[in-house]
Formats: sequence, structure tokens, C-alpha cells
Amino acid sequence: MLFIWGGVLAVFLLALSYIDLREFRLPDVLTFPLIGMGILQSYLADALIPALIGMAIGYGAFVMIAYAFKRLRGIDGLGRGDAKLLAAGGAWVGWMGLPMIVLIASLLGIIIALFGVSGAKIRSDIPENEYDNWVPFGPCLAVGIFAVWTAHQLI
Repeated sequence: MLFIWGGVLAVFLLALSYIDLREFRLPDVLTFPLIGMGILQSYLADALIPALIGMAIGYGAFVMIAYAFKRLRGIDGLGRGDAKLLAAGGAWVGWMGLPMIVLIASLLGIIIALFGVSGAKIRSDIPENEYDNWVPFGPCLAVGIFAVWTAHQLI
């Protein structure tokens, strides 16, 4: 059963990553079912309460960060799709795995930005409509979610 859950998670995260890399969006049609499957998987593993808390904290934390960034910079820097994807991560691994997901995703994003993967550059003067130099965060979150979920299964 473990391989089935891992396969489902991997397929959804790969699809979301592909879409985010191409369109800079994480569609609800994939993130909401991923949240639901995470809750189901956690329920079957007798970890429903940590999953529900993780879902709420994951979404709420990223919405607050997005709001603060928008207030400070005047542009969107983190989308609600990223918040929904972190909510899915919380549903799959519980609230205790959220810091590690965000750490892995952030470090991966920094590495991508620093080394120019996909043409990304670090600039503070990027206009709102110029996405050429932006790095979508969804694929980074996807790597973090899968890594933390896998580590939890091995422990």
C-alpha cells in the first residue's frame, strides 16, 4: 500500500511541477484532490489530527507570507497555489513535517536562483509582469513534500 500512496503523491507532484514550470500556476483541480488524498492517507495511518493541523498551518502561513510580501514590495511574490500545495504537504506529512518541507524547498529555490538554472537570476527590480527571471516555487515545494513524506515512511 505504501508504494501506491507514494506513486499517487509522485504523479500529482510531478504534474503540478510541470504545470507550474510552464504556466506559473498550480491548478485547484490538482491541489484539492492532493489535499483530500493526504487527509485520507493520514486517516488510514491514524494521524488525522496532525494532518488537519498541518493542512491549516501550511495554508495559513503561506497566505500570511504572501500578504506581507505584497504589502512590502507591492507585487505578488507567492501565489495561493503555493499555499494550497503546502496545505497538501501538511495533509500528507502532518504539521511536524512542515518546517522541513519549507527548508528543503527554500534551499532548492536558492540554489536554482543562484546558479541560474532555467535562466533564473536574482534581481530586486523585476516588474510584476516580467516572469522570465522568476523561479516558480511549486516544484521546489514538490521536492520537499516528497522527500519529507518518504523520510517519514522510512522512519
